[in-house]
Amino acid sequence: MQVSGALLFQLGALLATLAVLGAMARRFALSPIPVYLLAGLSLGKGGLLPVAAAGDFITTAAPIGVVLLLLTLGVEFSATEFASSLRHHLPSAGVDIVLNATPGAAAGWLLGLNGVAILALAGVTYVSSSGVIARVLEDLGRLGNRETPAVLSVLVLEDFAMAAYLPPFAVLASGGSWLEAVAGMAAAIGALLAAFAASYRWGHHVGRLVEHPDSEQLLLRVLGITLMVAAVAETLHASAAVGAFLVGLTLTGATADRARQVLGPLRDLFAAIFFLAIGLSVDPRELLPMLPVAMVLAGVTALTKLATGVLAARRDGVARRGQLRAGAALIAHGEFSLIIIGLVGTAIPAAAALATAYVFVMAIAGPVLARYGGGPLPAETGSPN
Repeated sequence: MQVSGALLFQLGALLATLAVLGAMARRFALSPIPVYLLAGLSLGKGGLLPVAAAGDFITTAAPIGVVLLLLTLGVEFSATEFASSLRHHLPSAGVDIVLNATPGAAAGWLLGLNGVAILALAGVTYVSSSGVIARVLEDLGRLGNRETPAVLSVLVLEDFAMAAYLPPFAVLASGGSWLEAVAGMAAAIGALLAAFAASYRWGHHVGRLVEHPDSEQLLLRVLGITLMVAAVAETLHASAAVGAFLVGLTLTGATADRARQVLGPLRDLFAAIFFLAIGLSVDPRELLPMLPVAMVLAGVTALTKLATGVLAARRDGVARRGQLRAGAALIAHGEFSLIIIGLVGTAIPAAAALATAYVFVMAIAGPVLARYGGGPLPAETGSPN
């Protein structure tokens, strides 16, 4: 089998660079995500040093990073507890939509864009990044904090909302009719509800299916099932991340503990590639014209996301500092917003340029603000705050 020397060298150099940058970020108790994003920006389209040979591999591997992040996040919780948390936070989801979709829609209207562009910007400012936030919570040691179930409930409900939003938006963005859009939305919602119900009622069988004393067998079984479920979710216009999260919820007890151990290094590798890929996908020259507007919009939605998290955590009886941590955690945007930008494409360049600049600002600022939101870093993991 012939091996591309350019691919191996570029990929090796990228991983070594990420290791150095990540070590520097962690020295200052920061998540390495912002430096990974900036590294990708400097190397991608229009960057200082394009990495064409490694580009295809990175683009292919990036979605696996999101899947692994959400799978390992789901492993931390039980399906029963999380279903209860979702029901409890339905009002939080309503507040989330109103507070965070409105600024994007208003920006599109003020810029004189058409209805599809306004709908696109509303979606971009509404949905937070499950992948980025999952990694931030892990980096900051906050998976056991009292506010974390509220944060995850909001994220999963956003992903459910995206399952209803993306099919009709894709139809409208391609010039289809409203009737086709509504039919696509109904099909996606029905499929997602069926998948969640199946996970809740029969998910425990998955744990029995993947359980094995050999670590290699456990890894192959969990990863194989997860990728297939994620693919089905994506085919149904739902989220691959939600599919992976649902698989994680089905793993409990000793199987869950061993799954964390065998998946951890693989998750960290592919997650780093995912964040690098976001930067690689952006042309720095596209960011500059809309950057001032994007920063204003980012400032407004950082406040509205903060308010969303505060209200959600308050419903769980979390103290003030934990409420602020929840709000700061929700600020980051990423993969779903990039999907929306891709659907807009070149048809509405002004909307795509603004959305791209906005997402990049939020993807970098989100992890930094999460680090400082709610006070100093814990030894607070598991605290009642």
